[in-house]
Amino acid sequence: MFLLRFLITTLSLLHLTSAATFTNPLRARDGSDPHIVHFDGFYYLMTTTWTDLRLTRAKTLEGLKTGETKVVWTDSNPSRCCNVWAPELHRIDNTWYIYYTAGNKQNLDGQRSHVVRGGGHPWNFTYSYAGQLTPEWGIDGTVLTIAGRNYFIYSCLPRPQWQSLCIALMNSPTSIGGWKLLSEPTLAWERVGSPVNEGATALYNGTRVWVGYSGSYCWTDSYQLGLLEYKGSGDPMERGNWVKGQQPVFSSSEGNWGTGHNAFFTSPDGMETWNVYHATTVRTGNCDGNRYTAAKKVEWRADGTPDLGRAERTGTRLVGPSGE
Repeated sequence: MFLLRFLITTLSLLHLTSAATFTNPLRARDGSDPHIVHFDGFYYLMTTTWTDLRLTRAKTLEGLKTGETKVVWTDSNPSRCCNVWAPELHRIDNTWYIYYTAGNKQNLDGQRSHVVRGGGHPWNFTYSYAGQLTPEWGIDGTVLTIAGRNYFIYSCLPRPQWQSLCIALMNSPTSIGGWKLLSEPTLAWERVGSPVNEGATALYNGTRVWVGYSGSYCWTDSYQLGLLEYKGSGDPMERGNWVKGQQPVFSSSEGNWGTGHNAFFTSPDGMETWNVYHATTVRTGNCDGNRYTAAKKVEWRADGTPDLGRAERTGTRLVGPSGE
């Protein structure tokens, strides 16, 4: 028994010493609205740059700090040239698409969700404009897949100054059908500074499906994450088929304020789920380029629900995703 314990301990230590490690932040500035996917041996990171769409790639999370970066799309059309936000890289039917928000230079009233189409590899093909998805104001679009069907979830304004989540069936990777209301900021923690639901992102564990989202105004330290869980049957576009958590699941911690607008990604070996999010050192929250990108492993409770934990202080050395 002693020998067995010794071998287990030794193997565990070898794993920890050989595993790649990293520290947050992964991107110290212009790290807002991060999105990460792992494909073909590389992580691909996108964040809000305000002016264009850029991919950064590296083989480890730590490597993203100095990873290879290239601009993959800029637009001179005045209706979508500017205020480029929340880009997300998605693979649909073996083709890569980037969904993002953009509008005009003068104000934010023209913000719409758009998509560009790439090819069979996120890095090795050029991207071309493929369409506007939301005819009305709509930001922070993401793709949700349930039972082989794709849905587009975005932050909408069904009534003035009341940011909610809308959901629409995707007719194709570049067009959507009519929308329905999925979630409204009715809970107290979603209404600090302004009533907000935004930054939706899909989370999967076996057959269970959640949608993470951010609540409250980003210029407050109450900007934080909540979860909707799909009941497992029925039309995903009907809000009655979702259960909304009553409390936030990932909130500000000392030194990390306004932890929100996240995305989930899997480790290189597919065995772990990770949370990439933005935060700020500004105690009162922040909506600008001073937000940084950070990552943390998602733990799973015995009942199959996610535990996002708390954000560690920046500079803390963490073990990287399995398979690095």
